[in-house]
Amino acid sequence: MPLGMSPYWIVFELDELRLEAYENSRIYKQKVKKFRDQKILRKDFFVSQKVLLFNSRLKLITGKLRSRWDRPFVITNIFPYGAVQLRDEHTNSTFQVNGHQLKPFHEGPASTIDDMEIISLVEPAPPDGTA
Repeated sequence: MPLGMSPYWIVFELDELRLEAYENSRIYKQKVKKFRDQKILRKDFFVSQKVLLFNSRLKLITGKLRSRWDRPFVITNIFPYGAVQLRDEHTNSTFQVNGHQLKPFHEGPASTIDDMEIISLVEPAPPDGTA
């Protein structure tokens, strides 16, 4: 024990340091939460919008290049608390899913046969002329 310090003073100072650490931790958590909440993007969907559905059953067949998003579905109804009713365009059946499993489908320009260009690739010849 340092000279001139009573055991009571050491215990009191230890509690003060502990309270200061808790306060610093609380302030840090608030700052991190505020920063992360700013980075969250809200998904706002509307009726008749096309969306992609996350395929959660794909984990059994692990394909590195396989997309985890299923074909576009059409939103027919939006319920409170994030539930969304979808309609499959191929089978015309409807079902409900959680809105967190959806992402907007962006249709690109429709390409036609006339827009395509055919490019033929030729095998390059060796630089020294030998075959």
